[in-house]
Amino acid sequence: MIKKLQSDEKNLKKNSSWLYFQRQQRQNNLNKTVLIMTKKTWAMLCHLTALSFYVGVPFGNILGPLIIWLIKKDEMPTVDKHGKESLNFQISMTIYGLIASLLIFVFIGFLLVPIVVIAQIIFVVIASIKANNGEFYNYPLTIRFIK
Repeated sequence: MIKKLQSDEKNLKKNSSWLYFQRQQRQNNLNKTVLIMTKKTWAMLCHLTALSFYVGVPFGNILGPLIIWLIKKDEMPTVDKHGKESLNFQISMTIYGLIASLLIFVFIGFLLVPIVVIAQIIFVVIASIKANNGEFYNYPLTIRFIK
């Protein structure tokens, strides 16, 4: 009877330490998942904040990605890469938009301005989806100001 109690006590200790180990493993996996999701979220925000221009924030297409990039570039290399790409694209699109606006006086700008706006929105949405999937997206027609 005493031997049975001693063996039950040993089994209980083994099981409780095993349960503790399993709980720690689950917590570590959860922490890794949260970190990966956080990186993806910040990378996605580097792209999506560029759309703040369309809700009335002056130069929001540049300021949004710039703020996210400056805050998180040292902590997360992924955000650094996405932030640079987004900033380069937004600066390029601002230049293209200004040129298209000036061309309104030659009447071709009436066609170019909507094309620039629609292209910017489409490419930002594509880049945001790619960033959320953990992929990197190279914007087309981008001048590389920030390397």
